Amino acid sequence: MVSRRTVDIIHGYHRLVGDLSLTEPMCGLVVFAHGTGSSRFSPRNQFVAARLNQHSIGTLLFDLLTPEEDRLYSNRFDIALLTERLEHVVRWVISQRELSYLPLGLFGASTGAAAALRAAVVLKGGVKAVVSRGGRADLTGDEALGILSPPTLLIVGGEDRDVLELNRAAFSKMRCERELYVVPGAGHLFEEPGSLERVSDLAADWFARHFLQPIEGITAGAPT
Repeated sequence: MVSRRTVDIIHGYHRLVGDLSLTEPMCGLVVFAHGTGSSRFSPRNQFVAARLNQHSIGTLLFDLLTPEEDRLYSNRFDIALLTERLEHVVRWVISQRELSYLPLGLFGASTGAAAALRAAVVLKGGVKAVVSRGGRADLTGDEALGILSPPTLLIVGGEDRDVLELNRAAFSKMRCERELYVVPGAGHLFEEPGSLERVSDLAADWFARHFLQPIEGITAGAPT
């Protein structure tokens, strides 16, 4: 059974809107960070989230930027801003009594993947696993990649050649448990038949596997 509701996450003067889906039973919760010019209504992320729900994994899709902020194109590539927003949302999650006990994962797409990887560095042991779909892992920065600790899965389409090379370079700089999976014949948006299903299955397996491990706590204070 899946229960769904819209949540408001207040961050300073900004109101971030999210769609929270909780399953019964539930082995963990995954927070999504969408890519450039997208939102919580991304059909691809919604598809993946629904598949995760089928595997007893809760999901939170939220808008990284307010509608006004999204009109400024440069904000979409402001990884520091996107990371700070994601950190705040994760801290909001752990401040909620019904969610605070859950192992947490991050799922990032495109530029949202860089934000997810950077946030995982800042949040340390509070994030159990990270999955990137067609992500710009290279925008994370070499220093952050080198100290990243949560197990990380990079999923890239075989036909998304430029992004694949960028992910290979980022992968070589990581020292955490990591895997790079190439979906044969898939492009950047994974629109080919069966490709998004494959992404979803890989993500579900990765999160479920690492949610079973003991979790270290993080505080619910203000993001750094």
